[in-house]
Amino acid sequence: MRKVSIDGVPPEPADEYHSDRRPLSEPLNTSDVAITRYVLEPGERFSGSVHAHVDQEEVFVVLEGEATFETEDGEVVVGEDEAVRFGPGEFQTGANDGDEPVVALALGAPRETNDIRISRIPVLGDRDVACSDCGHDHMRVPTGAESGLVCPACGATLVVEEPT
Repeated sequence: MRKVSIDGVPPEPADEYHSDRRPLSEPLNTSDVAITRYVLEPGERFSGSVHAHVDQEEVFVVLEGEATFETEDGEVVVGEDEAVRFGPGEFQTGANDGDEPVVALALGAPRETNDIRISRIPVLGDRDVACSDCGHDHMRVPTGAESGLVCPACGATLVVEEPT
């Protein structure tokens, strides 16, 4: 057994998406499930892109507030004491579109997964990019993005060139 105080787990450094993200997997020594506690202020996001994990399912449990998830089927609002599951391959991204903080747990299994497919990346300085293999053109890529992003339509690796 391992017990931790969430307040005793230091948050990761704040970034442009969220200011209070506390990974609990290492402190709890989990081997098969990733657990992260988020506190999202209004306008903050769980992640910076619409993405899918090829081999991981994700569950978000909203403890306080209301989170809005963007999916390929439209928006899904998850309120306090509600949960939502995204299966492997389901594209999603979540945010706090409200006026009050959102406190939520994100659970992912299996824990170790590196295969993420990105549908688009909505960040400042972005531009449209089309896949050279299939022509899929609904992707947004930030200035300065690394190459190696994966096209969600055909799975081709995208090579992103900086504009001249």
